[in-house]
Amino acid sequence: MRTDISLLRGNSNHGRLEMTKSKCRTFRWIALFLFTVSTFCGGVPAVHHKKYFIYVGTYTEAGSESKGIYAYRFDSDTSRIIPLGLAAETVNPSFLAVHPNRRFIYAVNEVSNYKGEKSGAVSSFAIERATGKLTLLNQVASRGGDPCHISLDKTGKHVLVANYGGGSIVVFRLLGDGRLGEASAFVQHVGHGANPQRQEAPHAHSIDVSPDNRFAIVNDLGLDESKVYSFDSATGSLDAGNAKVNNRIVKAEPGAGPRHFAFHPNGKFAYVLNEMASTVSVFRYDAAKGEMQPLRTISSLPHDFSGHSEAAEIQVHPSGKFLYASNRGHDSIAVFAIDKDKGTVTPIEFVSTKGESPRHFEIAPNGSLLFAANEKSDNIVVFRLNPQTGRLTPTGKVLEVAQPVCVKFVAID
Repeated sequence: MRTDISLLRGNSNHGRLEMTKSKCRTFRWIALFLFTVSTFCGGVPAVHHKKYFIYVGTYTEAGSESKGIYAYRFDSDTSRIIPLGLAAETVNPSFLAVHPNRRFIYAVNEVSNYKGEKSGAVSSFAIERATGKLTLLNQVASRGGDPCHISLDKTGKHVLVANYGGGSIVVFRLLGDGRLGEASAFVQHVGHGANPQRQEAPHAHSIDVSPDNRFAIVNDLGLDESKVYSFDSATGSLDAGNAKVNNRIVKAEPGAGPRHFAFHPNGKFAYVLNEMASTVSVFRYDAAKGEMQPLRTISSLPHDFSGHSEAAEIQVHPSGKFLYASNRGHDSIAVFAIDKDKGTVTPIEFVSTKGESPRHFEIAPNGSLLFAANEKSDNIVVFRLNPQTGRLTPTGKVLEVAQPVCVKFVAID
């Protein structure tokens, strides 16, 4: 709408002023109508969060100076990061998961002996929104040694855990106050893989739910398998037999070691990062059946690299245009372009993480930054992410934290 500046300066032309008021009233009624339609017809206006807490899970044992989970305050508009110090003291909180309501955070305690049992533990915390501090709500046995991955279902009613040492997966109900309840499902994997040193037994390494919350995808490094279980969000149960009957077990190349998993935002494609082979496997995903059809496997390393390296983390950019994978040994983030129609990936670049052993990384919610957690150099290096090209550029910001393993964002505005 064109505005007559003279009216704003007190022009006495009464007719023109009344006409402008009328137009303003009209536009206000239109805006109110659109808001009402959006609200009552199921469309919720997009919320752009600006302020976040960043939580960092760490290793606290084996000579580490870390004492648990650390926190930072982050402003996405200015990219300012303020350290808040130790948020919660707890043992080996190596992987974290945030509740959808942003009031609670959950951590695995990656140990092999918990209260005399051959088990690790899972901890629940309440988030203090003013300070970022975490208050322990309760802690339960994970029912298997060395739990290394944790996630929540889409309803926020269940926590899913992968026990690496125990070779098992478990689901816990969540109580209304955020505490962990009883286990609603437990599955023990059996067998071994091709590598007698690393695959002598099952090693469940990750568990993620599908976008529609109907399936749970488990990567087992020890078995060279990605298993898709039926998941009942009402009861928290897993149907282990269904995976075999319905062709939902995907075998990796012998010795590949499937580790972590990522869905494409469109739900049509899935990506598995193979730790031992340092490769990315691309799948077409059938959401109706929960089946993954192999499309292509590509190295996460440059073709001229000949040293030892192990892949660690994989994520798809929120735009769906790029895929990222971390390499420990080569100490890099591999950047791939994603074909929007085929789902396949093409290397763009391999960027040094400016540290040693990037065990995990996290893309900021607005897609503009990538935080690379270098476990063995005790730092998190922040990269600028170009949303048009996918390329990474160091910002010069480095967060000093002992043995970082996992980085998670929690919106606080």
